[in-house]
Amino acid sequence: MVYRFWCGECGFKTPWLAESEGAQRQLDHYKKQHPGILAGGHVETARRNSQGRRRIDGRACLEVAVFLALVLIIAAAYRR
Repeated sequence: MVYRFWCGECGFKTPWLAESEGAQRQLDHYKKQHPGILAGGHVETARRNSQGRRRIDGRACLEVAVFLALVLIIAAAYRR
């Protein structure tokens, strides 16, 4: 899993990072840009494979395969 932290005060966001590194960057941002304000905002999560790219969810692949199968069945039915 990788995480992206968003500032609650401005549009700052961290790159996709490990949770601890992203949290530290958010804290550093708050110390520099918003001193005296507790860190807030929200966190996004994403699954990544070992090369750092997003993985395609297995369910999404299944849905695409079912959709394509239905298109082929409909096309075959109209050919007759």
